Formats: sequence, C-alpha cells, structure tokens
Amino acid sequence: MAALAWLLIPLMAAIGASLWGSWAGRNRKAAGDGVELAGYTRFREAMERTDIREKSHSDAA
Repeated sequence: MAALAWLLIPLMAAIGASLWGSWAGRNRKAAGDGVELAGYTRFREAMERTDIREKSHSDAA
C-alpha cells in the first residue's frame, strides 16, 4: 500500500502540472498594441521637437 501511495504522488503532480499548463497556455483576449504604439509615436515626436529646440538654442550662442 505504501508503494501505491508513492506512485500516486508523481501521478497527482503530473495531473496538476498538465492542468496548470493548459490554464497558462490558454488564449487570452489581446488588447492590441495600438495604444502602446500611439504613445510611443507621441513620445518620439516630442523628443524630436525638443532635440530641434536644443540645437537651435546652441547654434544661436
């Protein structure tokens, strides 16, 4: 009976791992990258504008 108990432990671990793997690999609803890309575009444009202002001020001096 003790050997059966020792065999059930890895069996239960394998069942638990397969359940967790199926849960972790499920298809999730993706929000999309549109919001992040739009934010990055705004950031990049703002950095380009500040770079132009800094160069124009340094050229004047």
